[in-house]
Amino acid sequence: MEEVHLADLLSFTRDGEWGKGEPTEGYSPALVIRGTDFERVRAGNLNTLPLRYIRSDILTRKAVTAGDTLIETAGGTKDQPTGRTVFIPSSVIAATNLPLICASFARFLRPDPSLIDPQFLFWKLQDEYHSRRMMPYHIQHTGVARFQYTQFAENYAFSLPTLQNQRTIASTLGALDDKIKLNRRMNETLEAIARAIFKDWFIDFGPTRAKIEGRAPYLAPKIWSLFPDRIDTEGKPERWEFSTIGQEVDVVGGSTPSTKEPAFWGGDIAWATPKDLSSLSAPVLLSTERQITDAGLTQVGSGLLPVGTVLLSSRAPIGYMAIAQIPVAVNQGFIAMICKRRLSNVFVWLWTEANMETVHQNANGSTFQEISKANFRPIEVIIATPEILRAFDEVVVPIFERIVANEKENCALSETRDFLLPKLMSGEVSVTDTTSLV
Repeated sequence: MEEVHLADLLSFTRDGEWGKGEPTEGYSPALVIRGTDFERVRAGNLNTLPLRYIRSDILTRKAVTAGDTLIETAGGTKDQPTGRTVFIPSSVIAATNLPLICASFARFLRPDPSLIDPQFLFWKLQDEYHSRRMMPYHIQHTGVARFQYTQFAENYAFSLPTLQNQRTIASTLGALDDKIKLNRRMNETLEAIARAIFKDWFIDFGPTRAKIEGRAPYLAPKIWSLFPDRIDTEGKPERWEFSTIGQEVDVVGGSTPSTKEPAFWGGDIAWATPKDLSSLSAPVLLSTERQITDAGLTQVGSGLLPVGTVLLSSRAPIGYMAIAQIPVAVNQGFIAMICKRRLSNVFVWLWTEANMETVHQNANGSTFQEISKANFRPIEVIIATPEILRAFDEVVVPIFERIVANEKENCALSETRDFLLPKLMSGEVSVTDTTSLV
């Protein structure tokens, strides 16, 4: 395979812009992609991109187009160095009417398609990043980790397969990525369905209000018959009752074993922090970044929480949520809810999400907002009849189980993709060997 330099494969490259936060004469609106947005953009989610105003005379040549790869040039950490990349497919460009640009501390790369396949370039840079072959080009400058892109592009040589093999490699890895994205979109739809059912039954009291107003049934007859046809003087459906979340679930917190004691760390017991929930694409916890030993577990007052525990980050920030699919210990940044009474963990997950505003209202703190267990337990929850709660679980628990299955499949797909990436790039595995696998 031919040895080439990145700079020789590009038709165009530009640094990013940050622009202004308010409308200004001579400036036009654009959505800016920061390094922290790369994974969301890769998943096709543009909802969190900041709206900025960029000088109109430079916006056209700064705007990214389909086939570009964005590369982060500053802002990384020791554990996650800068140099991350994201590919811009046509679907991302079509998803917004506004121009897209990369932020300061990033730049976009526009490959010459006669020399290198655009998607292959993205995967090649992914391989360089994950293999840490970019590390010699990282420096610390005024406290910020920077990637010396120009030196890397001009000096680092790598092997380049034929264009046909490039396209096949990119297609193979892209097929795995596409399936991951499809599962994520399916999970977003399933979550929306579960939230809509919960809101209709337990927030809006939809079936009861429909009966009062004489509207036609919209649920299966067996389920429809379970709902009362009157609202009582307390504003809830008849025979339903008020309770508190602290009466319905066991609310516990966690703690951090001393980081100065090596005997507490590096075991096989999952130990979660809110950071583990921050990057989840679905409310499903399958693994944690750090693990503790049996000795470390003795330092966590709540012990090992069972599978099915509902986790809510209680500070910095409040609101990350997941249902643990593994036994897990947690640090002090959680409200953990063990559901052994009338309410299922799926109900509690959806109830907590629906009442997040109330959770925030019960938080306090001078440095940062935190919801304590003492302030969380008294939050009111309305309890339907046992028959309705069972019917809800029969409808919604299978939806959540499908979400879990999709997340587990995505983990397997990601592992396969990450396993194949360096082997395909090095030629250790031929592209023809992977076709049947994918």
